[in-house]
Amino acid sequence: MSDHRRCTARNETPLERADRNFGELLQELRVTQTGVQILFAFLLSLAFTPRFPDLDTVQRTTYVTTLLLAVLAAALFTAPAALHRSLFQKGAKPRIVQVSSRLASAGMGVLVLAFTGSVLLVVDVTTSRAGGVAAGAATLLVCLGLWGLLPRLVWRAGAAEERPSADERHEAVGPPAHEAVRPRAPVRAAAPHRELSARRR
Repeated sequence: MSDHRRCTARNETPLERADRNFGELLQELRVTQTGVQILFAFLLSLAFTPRFPDLDTVQRTTYVTTLLLAVLAAALFTAPAALHRSLFQKGAKPRIVQVSSRLASAGMGVLVLAFTGSVLLVVDVTTSRAGGVAAGAATLLVCLGLWGLLPRLVWRAGAAEERPSADERHEAVGPPAHEAVRPRAPVRAAAPHRELSARRR
């Protein structure tokens, strides 16, 4: 019964929410898989170019490492589809979404390293070793900034906009205790003998 309770955010059950999250995850994976496929095809074609035998030890090591990273990233990005196919119609959709999200996050991290290695290799071969290291470091910083730092900044900006201002908090809570209007004490009537004494004076 708990799996079919309505979610207040989008008025959907947990199973409907898991289906929506898995569909959104697959859309994200389609975008990243395209980049991995292009990078993997590029790296495979390098081994059959005429200049490949002239690579030194560092360049060959960078090439092999980058190629393996691209394979690992492709495996991580395709794992959610294999996981869903293996557990199809077994009532494990929320768990599939959770594990698939972690696999996709790991794949993004590996893809950053693959991008860095590929740029380092190409710039090293075409220009110099120092240029390759600089270009690889720049690629790493750009990916970390766009994929890691930018989402956190967007999240903090959204949280700051949703936070009530000081005036809104003041209206919701009310004036402080020391500013509260206190009722005036009733004025007591003067005693009759005091009024008489005042008239005689």
